[in-house]
Formats: sequence, structure tokens, C-alpha cells
Amino acid sequence: MAAAGDEPGSDPAGGARFFCTAGRGLEPFLMREVQARLEATQVEYISGKVFFTTRSDLTSMKKLKSAERLFLLIRKQLPIAVPSLSKGKLLTELQRLINEDPGSWLKAISLWRKLLECDKKGEKVSQRDVNALKRKVGGNEIVLAKKLKPEEKQMVEESRGEGQRDGLPEDSLEQGDAITKADQLQERGFQDDMVKAADTQNQDLTFRVSCRCSGNIGKAFPPQEAGRAVGIALMRKFGWKANLRNPHLEIFMHLSDAYSVLGIPLFRVPLASRTYIQTAGLRSTIAWAMASIAEIKAGALVLDPMCGLGTILVEAAKEWPDVYYMGADVSDSQLLGACDNVKAAGLADKIDLLKVSVTELPLPSQSVDVIISDIPFGKKFKLGKDIKSILQEMERVLRDGGAMVLLLSEDHQRYLRDCGGNGIPLTSQDNIAEPEMNPDKRIGTSDTASPSCKTSGSQCPSRVLPCGSLVPVECFKVSLGKTDAFICKYEKVHASRLSPAGHHELGAHQQMAALQESPHLQDSSEPQSPSAQPPQMGAAKEQPC
Repeated sequence: MAAAGDEPGSDPAGGARFFCTAGRGLEPFLMREVQARLEATQVEYISGKVFFTTRSDLTSMKKLKSAERLFLLIRKQLPIAVPSLSKGKLLTELQRLINEDPGSWLKAISLWRKLLECDKKGEKVSQRDVNALKRKVGGNEIVLAKKLKPEEKQMVEESRGEGQRDGLPEDSLEQGDAITKADQLQERGFQDDMVKAADTQNQDLTFRVSCRCSGNIGKAFPPQEAGRAVGIALMRKFGWKANLRNPHLEIFMHLSDAYSVLGIPLFRVPLASRTYIQTAGLRSTIAWAMASIAEIKAGALVLDPMCGLGTILVEAAKEWPDVYYMGADVSDSQLLGACDNVKAAGLADKIDLLKVSVTELPLPSQSVDVIISDIPFGKKFKLGKDIKSILQEMERVLRDGGAMVLLLSEDHQRYLRDCGGNGIPLTSQDNIAEPEMNPDKRIGTSDTASPSCKTSGSQCPSRVLPCGSLVPVECFKVSLGKTDAFICKYEKVHASRLSPAGHHELGAHQQMAALQESPHLQDSSEPQSPSAQPPQMGAAKEQPC
């Protein structure tokens, strides 16, 4: 049976149950975001998914930045016991997902229709000033296009690929998330069909099932066979018709050794695909997560000294616009791509790009409020000397009390830890790989199990980085797809707050604990810091955008 509170509500006004998929390690970021942005309640997570209840509409939910895809929850329950069942009994168990509680399915379909109807009413107003052939850049409303032409449909189907939508994003975190033209056509056609489906009788609905099986059930049952079994049960129970190419409704199902989850995707193009990213680089969800814990204040100066294609700067500037951003890189090709992204995002007046080495930043000491950067790694990037010189230059330009958030490879993170630089006890991601479902582990409770590793007076030995004044605050292990990395946050403390032995004094622990609170998503109304004005720079080559 489904766990309590895991069935969809009967009315969007009273709050409905949703879930988002997320890259491994980004669950705590998404949990905080849905609370802050959607005023969500009953927030809980399992590996790669965050469940929540909210009264927000689709337009608001489309603003989520740390999520991959958004679903209306149909059912969530304990896993099917594969080892003790024959194949015939497995088929019966799969069909019970529909037959045991048909009411939850009818409630979900009713709520799905209401969500679409509410979204359609709002869209009629917003369409007046929007080009009907594309979505408004930076906006969150859905543009309803005319029915796709046959050649456009063909392109959409070809771009989809075999099984592209069946898998979960946590296992396919490729480095890139720009929306292609085919994706935009696909999204418009999907939303058009969904709106039409809102006026369709239940028995006239067309559907398809996208299934993913992992663990023991994946070995015993191919996803196609499991999806077929559920599809047959739906046709028999509700009279729906299967349509694999262009259905009104898509049913998503994930069966694993830890849980069984069924939902309805509300957008075909993932939320992680940004309309404003011209050239894809670092995953946008990772970039946003890094910025979200940097405590960016209005009027601050934010620097990415190895900006690459500028994804971190673009994501930060979109969320916190009343800030001055600066990016630097030594590569002409990377800066050219960053310039394209900044222009496409409409942020040329907020982000300045410089061609300069990270070890020779043309900035005065203590002139930067926040540093956020993806430290490059690979065979060409040497450990030890390079990482030390980079950190020393970052430390120099960062003001006392400023925050530094870095994306580090496992080798870099290990090097800093072994050098005495990381006092944060890191917890292996295995702790949340496939946990048992626990509805009681919700955000805001004392026993919330988070894959993050935060400092506290009892946990942190208070050691600082080799460069002297950078104290670790918190660290998150995240997946980049084929490899893992660490989002690490540091605070620069004044020399007077360090003991002669290089340890952080006891009084600073309380301030560090305060940094662990959820970051605000709204712009701060605090007075501008002294470094809010762009600092005077040396002979660096500014990259025109």
C-alpha cells in the first residue's frame, strides 16, 4: 500500500502531491528550494527524487532551478519483493498497482486536468505579447502553438530517440542542458496535446507508459515488459487507448529495490534545460546549487575566476540580479562561449568578462564578496602546486567574512583534506544510494538525513586551508554523470579569529553554524557592502560582449 500522505489531493487549491527528479547529491538543494519557492510542505527525499505538497501552479513550479523533471504523484509505495515471486506473480503485482486502488488514478487524472485548465486560463492572457513560435526567453509561461506540421512531428520523434524519456536524469547527467529547436517543438506539441486532453473524456484518453527498472526487478523484468503489463491493466480498467507516438498522457514508472513510484510528467522538456543557455557547459542545476549556498547579497561583487562558458555566472545573475558579476578565463574559446551565453540570457549589463589568469587577478586585495568557481580537473591540471596557488590568489581578493564555493574533483578534495584543509567529515554518497523510504525524514526535523556534510562545533576540528584564512563550512558530494565531485563552501576569517596553531577559535563555530541555514532565494534588502562598486582593475583584457 502507498505510504500515508503519498496519494494525490483532490483539489489543487488544497495542495497536491508532486515529485521532482534530481541529480544525485542535489536532493538537499531541491528540498530547500521547494520550501522557499513553492512554500512546500511534507518535503522528503529518496535517492534522486524529492517529494512535496504544494498549492503552487505550473508557472511557479516551472521556476525550479535544481530539479530535472516535475511529476504529479500517482502512487509511491514499498518495492515489489522480486526474489520470492515467480514471473507470473510479478505480472500480477504490477497489475495491482492499478487494480488495487483505481481511485488514486482517477484523482490524479482529475487533478492533472485542473492543473492544465488553470494554466490554460493564465496562458490566454500572457500570449498577447509573446511570439507564437517560441517561448519567451527568461519567462516561465507556456506558449500554446498551433498543431505541429508533419515534418515537425517527424523531427520531434527522431530527436526523442529510443528510450530517451524512459530513464531518470540522475543516471544521465551529461554536461550540457541547452534547449534545442527540436526540444522546443516537442514541448509545444506536448503542451498543446495536454491542453486538448483536459477536455477529453476519460475513456477517450490516449497514453503511453515510460518505465525504468533497477536492482533485482530490473534483472527479472525488462522495462518494456513491465510497462506493457501496466499499460494493459490501464486499458482494461479505464478503457484508455495506447498511443506510443503522440499520447495525451504519459505515465512514468520507476521500480527499484527500495520503492515503486508512479507519476505524470507535467513538462516534456526537463526543467534543467534552460532557454537562455546558448552553449552548454557545466550542468545548470549544479551551477545554481553552488550559487544558492554562497549567500549572495544585493549589491555584492561576485567573481568566477575560471568561468569557462559562464554557466555559474548566468545562473546566479538570473536568480540574484541586483549584483555585480565578473568572470575571468585564459581561454579565448571559452570566453567566446561565455559571451554568447551572457548575451542570450540578456545579462550583458550585469556580467563583465576578462581574459586573465586565475593566479594573477587584476583586483585589489579584499575587494570581492563572493567567489564561485568550478575548479578544472584532468591530466593537464596538476595537483598540489596549481591548486595551492589558485586558492592563495582567491584568498587574497576575497574580503574577510566573504564566502567561496568551489566545485572540486575527488582528487582535489582529497588533496585539501589530506593537507589539513578540510575539517568537514564527508559522508559517502552510498548512504543515500537506495535508502528505504521514510516519510518521517522531512526537512526541518532533527532527524532529516541529508547527503550534505556540514560543520558544527562537535564535528569540525576547525582546521583551515593551507593558505591560512579559509575555513570549511559545508560540503556536498554530487554526481556529474560519469564521475562525482564535491561542492565545498569556505568562509574567509580574519587573522585575529585564528589561533596561533591555525585553528578556528571557538567563538567562530557559532557563526559557522548560522551559515548552515537554508539560503534565501529572494534578493536581500540589506545595505550594499563597501565592495559593491566595481573595483579598479589592472591591465587585464576585457572581453566585449
